[in-house]
Amino acid sequence: MIELRNISKRFGAVQANDHVSIKVEPGTIHAIVGENGAGKSTAMRIAYGFYTADAGEILIDGQVRRIGSPQDAIALGIGMVHQHFMLVDTMTVADNIVLGAEPGSPLSLDLQEADIRIRALSAEFRLSVDPHARIEDLSVGQQQRVELLKALYRKARLLILDEPTAVLTPQEVEEFFGILRGMRKQGKTIVIITHKLAEVLALSDDVTVMRDGKVVGRVETKETSAAELARLMVGRDVLLHVHKPEAKPGAQVLGVRNLSVKTAAGAKPVDNVTFEVRAGEIVGVAGVEGNGQTELVEALAGLVDPLRVSGDVDLEGQSLSGMNPRRRRERGIAHIPEDRHRRGLLLEFALTENAILGVHYRRPITMLPGDAVLDDGEIRRRTVDIIKRFDVRPPNPDLPARALSGGNQQKLVIGREFELNPKLLLVSQPTRGVDIGAIEFIHDKLVKLRDGGCAVLLVSAELEEVMSLSDRLLILHKGRIAGEVNPQVATAAEVGLLMTRGH
Repeated sequence: MIELRNISKRFGAVQANDHVSIKVEPGTIHAIVGENGAGKSTAMRIAYGFYTADAGEILIDGQVRRIGSPQDAIALGIGMVHQHFMLVDTMTVADNIVLGAEPGSPLSLDLQEADIRIRALSAEFRLSVDPHARIEDLSVGQQQRVELLKALYRKARLLILDEPTAVLTPQEVEEFFGILRGMRKQGKTIVIITHKLAEVLALSDDVTVMRDGKVVGRVETKETSAAELARLMVGRDVLLHVHKPEAKPGAQVLGVRNLSVKTAAGAKPVDNVTFEVRAGEIVGVAGVEGNGQTELVEALAGLVDPLRVSGDVDLEGQSLSGMNPRRRRERGIAHIPEDRHRRGLLLEFALTENAILGVHYRRPITMLPGDAVLDDGEIRRRTVDIIKRFDVRPPNPDLPARALSGGNQQKLVIGREFELNPKLLLVSQPTRGVDIGAIEFIHDKLVKLRDGGCAVLLVSAELEEVMSLSDRLLILHKGRIAGEVNPQVATAAEVGLLMTRGH
């Protein structure tokens, strides 16, 4: 269906693709796996016309084709669904689907014809979604269906999906896989870019493995295993499960009683929540995204307007009421946010500057306490230490944060927060968009922090992650705690039921 031959692409000093050759057979689901920065997305963006290769060629149906833009790709039957959806929230499903490919003439749009086509495609591929619903009113899973319909509306024969399950619940993932298998039966060809090996093994027919901008292997899925794929991806054996000693909880560090958070509109995303976290334990919070996890962590970090927060929160028995984020950090609270771009980094700033965010006014970063004069030598030493201990690549402290892959940005944030030697760590989605080698690394660091006596509150949409890392697991449903389970005993099905039904 499509073949990339000896594709090379350089961005400045970085060789993103180095003589990459990938062949995808028609009517198959082909997975492309690799660590962050391996060149997976770059290769597929070249196939879709987002980037132009420096060298190499692309064949469609055996013929060399020039793909200089997404319009060229669409004309050849190629569609792409990006990790971050390209939808206009305030417009309807139908408006988004036809945007740029409107039926009728420029003076007279035939939206009725579009509605008929969208409903036919929805029925054919089991992508049930209301054409007249607004995007902002849809769940993430439904928005992804709209992206698929956009590509199918443009008569795509080949669908490229970049990290398609990154923001889906376990239930949505199962539904989504059923849709993809149905598409394959109807003759569509699908390329899926991912780092989730269990999904690769469950869904794909063939796998191409990339590392450091090169293809290092191609295997039939039925003839491989998660351990072999991980070894090819990382270049060494990787622990695929969290290995941790039994927790030895100490005194209560965080106490939360009757905590509620109100929105400006009066809704209660967090509703009368009570729990505690002790030193030396990881308490996990599981739940379908949008059930109050974000608001809970941000309220504990002091990022929510105090007028919208009620209830009691204390750290080691002392109230945090009215404290801003800076004072909470000074008391020993570190925060790894779910959105590293919005809350964790200044992307245009150098790694040296990002490494001191939140402590930039304190000794030894400043020459004197409260001094505005920064100690450049100390800042560089601190940054180099974080880069070395947390394996941030490339190891250049002068690079802007934007130059790092998502996984390496995450490692920088984690290293900075661990450097605080916190009493309490609030951590949300620690491995979102992170490759398998970095996941193993981050999990190991979290367990070691716990074993050093830190209290850890962990929120993750990855059910396997939150169950394997947590010593106790709380399930949040519609802003309330629906239950507490022992993750070593409870099954994923039991937790999933609490997540979706609340009982």
